Amino acid sequence: MAEARLWAPWRLEYIRGEKDDACIFCRAVAASDDEQYGVVHRGDHCFVILNTYPYNNGHVMVAPYAHEPTIEPLDDPTLLELMLLVKRSIVALREVYRPEGFNLGINQGGAAGAGIEEHVHQHVVPRWGGDTNFMPVIGDVRVLPQALTESWNELRRVF
Repeated sequence: MAEARLWAPWRLEYIRGEKDDACIFCRAVAASDDEQYGVVHRGDHCFVILNTYPYNNGHVMVAPYAHEPTIEPLDDPTLLELMLLVKRSIVALREVYRPEGFNLGINQGGAAGAGIEEHVHQHVVPRWGGDTNFMPVIGDVRVLPQALTESWNELRRVF
């Protein structure tokens, strides 16, 4: 079998960069530069943010401003807005990407697959038939045809 190489030079900044324990959601909310942090939309109680390590282009997360690990402490207006923003995200993603389906999910706790356990959030992942090709299965690699900044610009426009 021929050797295959995939180059991702933009990841070097992340690999070499300083890491901190700050919550990525709280940091994004506190920042004034929505494009830098991928914040696509801000509501009254929740916001929509691009996933920096998406499963597919357009993969967003809806998170409350409240720094809570689970949905139980969230009040009803926050929970309602979270779901309304999930719906709005689906509408926006349909307009921009025309997906054939969606995965929606909240992973509460490490045992449930939460990568960020301390701040609950809901994933909205657009899907297409055949989008799970050999790359993620054999090579543990995802191939994304669009840069995050381009995704941000397109989604921000329709929000």
